[in-house]
Amino acid sequence: MEKDIKEYLDSTYLKTANEAEISEEENRKTLFSIVDEAISCNFKCIMIRPKYVAEVFKKINQTKTSTKVGTVVDFPFGDGSTLKKVNEAKDAIKNGAFDIDFVCDYNAFKRGYFQKFDTDIIEGTKVCIENKRLAKWIIETGALSKEEIMKITQRIVSLVQKYFFKNANDVFIKTSTGYYSGYGANISDIKLIKSCSANLKIKASGGISSFNFASDLIFAGADRIGTSKAKLIYNQQ
Repeated sequence: MEKDIKEYLDSTYLKTANEAEISEEENRKTLFSIVDEAISCNFKCIMIRPKYVAEVFKKINQTKTSTKVGTVVDFPFGDGSTLKKVNEAKDAIKNGAFDIDFVCDYNAFKRGYFQKFDTDIIEGTKVCIENKRLAKWIIETGALSKEEIMKITQRIVSLVQKYFFKNANDVFIKTSTGYYSGYGANISDIKLIKSCSANLKIKASGGISSFNFASDLIFAGADRIGTSKAKLIYNQQ
């Protein structure tokens, strides 16, 4: 591993109060305890729901941490319109988000609706590049066959290299939302994505809860680790 593990970690809390089966107030407390962890450990990014971005950005801005704020767009299904993706990204950027994790329309891709899929990728990435932000495209590996993982990666790479070649290092392929049938990151998917990701980066996410597993994913090709267990991973190094 070339860097300290904290440089790879996107500490993540995306649960709604309903999903966590707790009150809104309790969910908010949980979120901000994770934000405090990210600040104290100086993790790469804190990944949260859009509605918290402005407040968390303000809190982080009052500290000396280099931790960035990130959020999700068209989450968790990715089947919204291109305009929905673009507007959500613009709002998040305006509120202080640096990392924008879009869910790509993987079902459109699977059905061969490439005009919709391609337009989403181009327009979403464009918003990020124009605002000097990072774009990460969640392909939802659990919904795809191995062949589809390879082909969807190649398609995103082709679009980024065609339209944003000079900024390709600011675009990631991300494995999972963590919401698809409990399917998360694994070594074989990271190796497959790495084999055809060219100069795009890779974010592994979903079910990563140990330093050893995170290290194995990084060794396989991951540049970022998205996890709700960032502090645990950090403490195990």
